Amino acid sequence: MNRYSFNAVLLSLILGPSIGSAQNPLDFGSDIRTADPSGHVWADGKMYLYTSHDEECQEDFYMKDWYAFSSDDLVNWESHGPILSVDDLTWADNYAWAPDAAYKNGKYYLVFPAGTGMKDRQNPKNSTKWMGIGVAVSDSPTGPFKDAIGGPLWRDPYANDPSLFIDDDGKAYLYFHGTGKDYHVVEMSDDLLSVEGEFQKMDMGGYEPKMEGPWVFKRNGIYYFTMPENNRILSYYTSDSPKGPWKYQGVIMEEEASSNNHHSIVEYKGQWILFYHRWLDTPESSCKKKQRHVAAEYLHFNGDGTIQKVKRTTQGVSNFPGKIEKAKQNSSNHLE
Repeated sequence: MNRYSFNAVLLSLILGPSIGSAQNPLDFGSDIRTADPSGHVWADGKMYLYTSHDEECQEDFYMKDWYAFSSDDLVNWESHGPILSVDDLTWADNYAWAPDAAYKNGKYYLVFPAGTGMKDRQNPKNSTKWMGIGVAVSDSPTGPFKDAIGGPLWRDPYANDPSLFIDDDGKAYLYFHGTGKDYHVVEMSDDLLSVEGEFQKMDMGGYEPKMEGPWVFKRNGIYYFTMPENNRILSYYTSDSPKGPWKYQGVIMEEEASSNNHHSIVEYKGQWILFYHRWLDTPESSCKKKQRHVAAEYLHFNGDGTIQKVKRTTQGVSNFPGKIEKAKQNSSNHLE
């Protein structure tokens, strides 16, 4: 047996149990219901996911806290949470929805939506629901995070689903879903604790479907504005500026069973990963209804920077440890 074959056998013995037990959705080590994953890689080299937390059989997205999970192989995850709760806020008591995170000035920042009131779906005119975006800070990527400004960044317009993008020059931009302010961006102060200037309407090339949950990232000098189009289909635009103008490029992932989606896209150890959530049957649950679970797939780019369409799979990124180990072996063999 040559050395390569021996290494391959050894690798299968080492990774076999981990790969066999991996699954899509991701296994966070408990039956916790999670959604709206925001993926980030910090200086320690781990992947971190910041998520909202669906309480079991919750009523109408009444959500109370946020979680973080970390992993160095995308298969084995450590739970860190809750990292912040609406009980820690003086200005909101509900709707702990989709968060995002950033690292700047030696601190970790959690930007999060929260709100008050109730939504009357039968008689919308009676609704009192309001949501705003807050900022919490920690010395650790796993928290605990503390409300840094004691209120939302603004109270009007109603807003949620923040996406905080920090460009290579350190300038920070906040994108969000807001009443009358979709497809707007606002610049953040250097300390990320306030906004600078006015909301700026971006040029989307004439195509502006209903949206929520934007996610912005940069690759090879191209900016990507991605979102759940009509709250269901993941689609994207590209630009040479974080403020646009943007060019619509099409669909990343089709909708599933008329349910919403919320995602993030991040590179980890040379692989681009799409994190998202799925609505799946949970027969072990007392309410016997579909609930949300965070999942992941590989994402691939064409030579011109466009994104290849992604299909949902049951295996997801369960073979990630093997991919990374194989890449290491190939690199080692080339050096010899």
